[in-house]
Amino acid sequence: MYKFIAHGNYTAEGTKGLIKDGGSARKEAIGKMAASVGGELETLYYAAASPSYFVVFNVPSKLAAAAIAAAIIASGGVTITEAVELLTPAEMDEVVKKMPSYRAPGQ
Repeated sequence: MYKFIAHGNYTAEGTKGLIKDGGSARKEAIGKMAASVGGELETLYYAAASPSYFVVFNVPSKLAAAAIAAAIIASGGVTITEAVELLTPAEMDEVVKKMPSYRAPGQ
């Protein structure tokens, strides 16, 4: 599974829907969306300012993550400011074992 964290903002229309349905209903809808591509919602948080939401989800592939992003953006209710793939500490251990040779500019 791939783990992503994303954040963004509700549009005016999306905010109206959030006010109408509430945060828990949005969490349920996002969880169903993630499940529909074989993933799962790990957590959803709201903020009092911009960005207005933070979401962490697990998906079986990067293509599934892209499909989620496309669905969210196409809805017009929210924007995605940033989505980042997260690495576990064990995965980071593997990264540092594979450090390539690199010369910085000007060195």
